[in-house]
Amino acid sequence: MTVEELLEQYAAGVLNFSGVALPEANLSGVKLSGVNLSDANLSIVNLSGANLSEANLSNAKLNVARLSGANLCSAILNNASLNVANLIRADLGRAQLRGASLIRAELIRADLSRADLLEADLTSADLREATLRQANLRHANLSESILRGASLTGANLEMANLNASDLSRSDLSGANLREGELRQANLSHANLSGADLSGANLRWADLSGAKLSGADLIGADLSNANLTNTSLVHANLTQAKLIRAEWIGADLTGATLTGAKLYATSRFGLKTEGMVCEWVDLSPNGDRSIVQNFHTEESRDFFNETPPTIRIIVDAALEHEANFAIAGAYYQIAQEYRGLKQPPSIEGGRRRTVFTFYVDSDEALFPTAYIVILPFLDAASTQKNISSMVEMINSEVVANQDLKSPQMVKQLNNLIEQAMSQATTIKQTKKNIEVAAKLNFCKAPTQIILTNSSAHTLIVHDHPNFGKRFINRSALNASAYDDMSSESTKYILPSLDMVMDFVKGFHYISH
Repeated sequence: MTVEELLEQYAAGVLNFSGVALPEANLSGVKLSGVNLSDANLSIVNLSGANLSEANLSNAKLNVARLSGANLCSAILNNASLNVANLIRADLGRAQLRGASLIRAELIRADLSRADLLEADLTSADLREATLRQANLRHANLSESILRGASLTGANLEMANLNASDLSRSDLSGANLREGELRQANLSHANLSGADLSGANLRWADLSGAKLSGADLIGADLSNANLTNTSLVHANLTQAKLIRAEWIGADLTGATLTGAKLYATSRFGLKTEGMVCEWVDLSPNGDRSIVQNFHTEESRDFFNETPPTIRIIVDAALEHEANFAIAGAYYQIAQEYRGLKQPPSIEGGRRRTVFTFYVDSDEALFPTAYIVILPFLDAASTQKNISSMVEMINSEVVANQDLKSPQMVKQLNNLIEQAMSQATTIKQTKKNIEVAAKLNFCKAPTQIILTNSSAHTLIVHDHPNFGKRFINRSALNASAYDDMSSESTKYILPSLDMVMDFVKGFHYISH
């Protein structure tokens, strides 16, 4: 049958053209509303701007077809093949696409409101800025699809596969994502307010800046997810898996976190006013082998807004050569020392440079400081001070049992011993440390200041020449410098009371 014959018969009132073969035909702009083209071969056909509203295209082959701007409102496309088809700005409102194949289809700004896409295959489809309001995508395959800026308000995505999909800046408010697969999905700045994500797999997903206010995340797997600056106001995270999640700046105001799995997840830099949390699971495998119970306001101390930090203040301006060398040194340190998860933030001035390191727990402050000072000439005296302070803590605990938990001291000692061993390995094997240490910048006097999660500070090293810029530092040879540093240690070492007050401010996880 030719195009002319089909159009002539349609004009005469014939609607049934089931099984017709018109590959590569030009049907752009035709009006075929209500036509029956089920099982038809329409591959590579041009139907741009065509009116196919309420048409029956079930089981039809429309691979690589051009349907841009086509009217497919309420059309039946169940089990149809639309792979690599161009459906840009097409109207598929209320269309039936159950089991349809739309692999790599272009659906940019298409309207799929209330469309039925149950078990449809949209792998790698381009749905940028598409409208899918209240669409049924249950069990649909949207892996690696692009849904950036799409509207999915109230859509049903239950048990849908959205692995590695791009949902950034999309609107998923009120959507049903129960048991959905969203591994490595990009949900940055997406609106998920009121969405149901219970039981969803969000491992390694990027949710930075997303709005999850009022969302149901009961039992959701958010392991390794990026939740930086995410709004989780009044969200339900009961027994959610947040192992190794990044969520500094997240707003958990009024959220429920009872039973959440939080192994290796930072407890700092969070907004937690009105949060409900009776207990959390801190076991590595989320098997409740390590549980932290809370009474009344104890969870407020556990989730503290002040992140523990280490500041290295260098009494010199940072020049390009030193910046490059230190970046290389810290890269190599991070390869050996897992506690250094990210490079320091650097605040440069005309006279001084401040390196700030963030750590996940108070117990990591002393050992991490022991490591991150390595590129500087002040490393030896700083490490000696840290060792002395840890000895002071041990002696005080043995004498008076003065801390909340002897387990904390045991953990601190283990971490310090590991840091000492790793520091030796790093100095022996990492050449970038040697390169940095030879620079004048790294020979400059330093201050090293620790801040715990209670916002208490402790100076663990303060070079006697810090701030005394009139001294000709280039004239100081290494041995004279070391002598001066070791001689001055007894003067700059904090008192026992200062050290113990600092440690008492630790928010320790009791096992």
